[in-house]
Amino acid sequence: TISPMEKALVKMDIQIALSSRYYGRVAPRSGLAAKHVVDVGAGVTDEDYRGNIGVVVFNFGKEKFEVKKGDRIAQLICERIFYPEIEEVQALDDTERGSGGFGSTGKN
Repeated sequence: TISPMEKALVKMDIQIALSSRYYGRVAPRSGLAAKHVVDVGAGVTDEDYRGNIGVVVFNFGKEKFEVKKGDRIAQLICERIFYPEIEEVQALDDTERGSGGFGSTGKN
């Protein structure tokens, strides 16, 4: 049980073996947030991890939230890992946007 405005690490009692060059990304389920004001934190399951997968659950609601065995509180999205070639440079080419971030483009 997760009290209001608290978080808890919930073990899923699931172990997986991902294919080489893949990882699992923990993602929320939309219905959970809509119905209970509960969210899950981002998490990554590496390709070589063999332990019990855990999900960090945040209760932003005003009521206690109980997680029961079999509840679908998160989903694991398997994504391919891409390792780009990295080149260190002294300066980057200029762009129209430049270094502006977080709302700097004026688009909603």
